[in-house]
Amino acid sequence: MSPTLPTTLPMTLPTTGLQLQSMISAEGLLELSLHEVPVPAPATDEVLIRVEATPINPSDIGLLFGAADMSTVRVTGTAERPLVRAHVPPASMKSMLARADQWMTVGNEGAGTVVATGSAPAAKALLGHTVAAIGGAMYAQYRAVKVEACLPLPAGATAVQGASSFVNPLTALGMVETMKRERHTALVHTAAASNLGQMLNRICLKDGIGLVNIVRKPEQVALLQSLGAVHVCDSSAADFAERLTDALVATGATLAFDATGGGTLGGHILSCMEVAINRKATEYSRYGSNVLKQVYLYGMLDTGPTEFRRSFGMAWAMGGWLLFPFLGTVGPAVTQAMKQRVADELSTTFASHYSHEVSLAGALSAEALAGYGKRATGEKYLIRP
Repeated sequence: MSPTLPTTLPMTLPTTGLQLQSMISAEGLLELSLHEVPVPAPATDEVLIRVEATPINPSDIGLLFGAADMSTVRVTGTAERPLVRAHVPPASMKSMLARADQWMTVGNEGAGTVVATGSAPAAKALLGHTVAAIGGAMYAQYRAVKVEACLPLPAGATAVQGASSFVNPLTALGMVETMKRERHTALVHTAAASNLGQMLNRICLKDGIGLVNIVRKPEQVALLQSLGAVHVCDSSAADFAERLTDALVATGATLAFDATGGGTLGGHILSCMEVAINRKATEYSRYGSNVLKQVYLYGMLDTGPTEFRRSFGMAWAMGGWLLFPFLGTVGPAVTQAMKQRVADELSTTFASHYSHEVSLAGALSAEALAGYGKRATGEKYLIRP
């Protein structure tokens, strides 16, 4: 008879732990605070993770702040238990009504040590291991998740190294998979100097895929070029359109992923794609090229309206793209293959870098709120619960 595996580490677990939550009242007041909640007992197919590192991603900020005007933010309480308040403009409350007066848990992903498990063999096998996990509510000291939501990290990998193993890596791999499934041959990516952009650049270099990187500052051009990027276009440069078109001609890219969302950049990319395609055209068509040009908006760095001028023929599309719906369409086998690649290349292709590390309470300080609230490239915050 095989020995019975333990389901908890030889340590005393606390009965409660801290969790960061967000609430918008029906009257239009955002509140962020730390709540003391019971440490959950894992179900049969779950593990309990002591969360040691969890990143602040743009998607987390959207849930954390909602539609609040963060210029109105006020931080009170104590350093250990801060209370953050900010006002939601009346015009923005319509989009917030579904979450009104509800305390929302935050944090898409994170990593830590499995300190207790359910009785399922797959759960027990993870006891004591450092794992990354996805599933929300990771801005907490303890989190119970299902085994399939975990990614066991390679031997010697730390929670900090694995904290961002899901959202950015799977988004970058999802972009490449979307390109293949929709029969494009190269990509355009905006906000390309970000952690995600650097990952996508490494994937494309490794896999031999043409990539056009769009950034907003000359120093970001230099950064990506130092990392081996072949085509980098600065949208603030006077010759941006010309350089972008040249890069599109060189790569043949007809698919773009735009992190800005609002503004004119998505439409500008479509227009330059049309010009690039027509440079190789052998005959004139009054309806424009018949090559499909696709822009997916996957972020909201610019929260203003999306604007474009129809200067790119009739074969074009602009729509939204999100990671979790995408994973639902490709199925578990493809998702698992993507997760395995992340684990295999965690310290190389999918390495993440952070500009700041803060505690749960520190994430609610006025300084930290102003820092990650800018959503600026290169300003990546990591919470160490």
